[in-house]
Amino acid sequence: MADAAIRGGGDEPNDKMYGVTGTPCLRGARAVLTEKELTNHGRRPMSPIARLKTRPATLVAAAAAVAVAGMMFASGASAADNKDKDKLIHYDSNNKNFWMHPPADWFMGDQTEEQKGTAVANTQPPPTGFTDQQVEDTLKQIKLPKGFKIELWARVPAARQMAWGDKGTLFVGSWFGVGKVFAVTDHDGKRDVKAVIQGMQVPTGVAFRDGSLYVIDINKLYKYDNAEASLDNMGKGQVVYDDMPPYVPHGWKYLVFDKKGWLYIPFGPPCNVCLPPTSVSQIRHVDPAHGLAETVALGVRNSVGGDVDPRTGDYWFTENARDWLGDNKPSDKLNHITKIGEHFGYPYCHEGDIPDPKFAMGHKCSEFVKPALKLGAHVAPLGMKFYTGSMFPAEYKNNIIIAEHGSWNRHKFQGGRLMRVTTSPDGKKIKQQVFADGWIGSDGKYRGRPDDVLVAKDGALMVADDFTGSIYRISYHK
Repeated sequence: MADAAIRGGGDEPNDKMYGVTGTPCLRGARAVLTEKELTNHGRRPMSPIARLKTRPATLVAAAAAVAVAGMMFASGASAADNKDKDKLIHYDSNNKNFWMHPPADWFMGDQTEEQKGTAVANTQPPPTGFTDQQVEDTLKQIKLPKGFKIELWARVPAARQMAWGDKGTLFVGSWFGVGKVFAVTDHDGKRDVKAVIQGMQVPTGVAFRDGSLYVIDINKLYKYDNAEASLDNMGKGQVVYDDMPPYVPHGWKYLVFDKKGWLYIPFGPPCNVCLPPTSVSQIRHVDPAHGLAETVALGVRNSVGGDVDPRTGDYWFTENARDWLGDNKPSDKLNHITKIGEHFGYPYCHEGDIPDPKFAMGHKCSEFVKPALKLGAHVAPLGMKFYTGSMFPAEYKNNIIIAEHGSWNRHKFQGGRLMRVTTSPDGKKIKQQVFADGWIGSDGKYRGRPDDVLVAKDGALMVADDFTGSIYRISYHK
């Protein structure tokens, strides 16, 4: 049972608190939020939470809905608003106006008759969210290898990338409509969850190094010095890199430090599939100390996960393939950068062997780097880590654990699980198998959607789930 309270920094003692089912709670009760935190503090336009008309229950609950509908931000009317619903939705996404002012359902713009009926809205959780008991009931259904155990560790609204501080604080980014970074501190087994940074757009990516917290929003990378000693007042943060476009579609990012203190940062295209602007569809290697960067990979669609191989120093990353080519294609990918400037195919070629029907433009798939591993169609691989702990059996050392968020552009969902990838350092001997499964129920609907993993100091594996607003802990005992 998670024992956590969610509090926003600077909230007044008499602020009304709400629990996960919408009933008022006392400060210090499990999974509570201030009424003030349920608003945007007058700083931003109406959020997707308000637009979904969820009642003021709890940000954990509302953020769960936003995790599904978050991409449908207030940026203009959708095709569905203006066209016959029986007609296919189509947008011309090959222009700056689309990139800067995308319609609310921008990802639906390449709809096909075959895939009609699939939509992000189909993955929407209940507007009231999930109670601790409901989450724990789901965890009882999760299948793990013998000796492994999963438990609810904390409730964090729309939880995305996680990063450990030197003193044991778990920092957690968030998805659309929340705009906050949370800090989870453990006090003798009782977790306190606190919003320490607020007012951002989509602060999905977080990283920690040498006492400083790094947070990335759509077009700025921030540094917060002495972070763990400043949880009550993090300040505005220092912008250490901002040579980034302002495009919101696929503008959410992930941060990975290498051994030298440079960050790997993915830049997704502002469309489902298009000939993207030259500033995106790439992986950059950024020096936050001096604001410098190099482009290390091209032809990358939507990557929201990666890690540095502790054996070689090479960067590996997950990549979400385009939609609207069918239930079973193209496959999402696990990629391995072996030299600077490699091109991974987008938008010309998908999964290494499928030329795009529109954007191949004479290119052959043989021109591009093939994936290290095909992960499956529409599984939505997000956060990943090489397992470097000592708690799991020895055969797990340096395996890759991938959080699959799960599909929306597929009639029958797949993904929503953790995968284990074993690979040689050069990537030539590689295979995958299911590690943790069961977040898709027998009715085919989601019960949770893992989106990041992180190895704890004791060797346990932390798992973020933005669908239920939860952090899980997976441990091993012989």
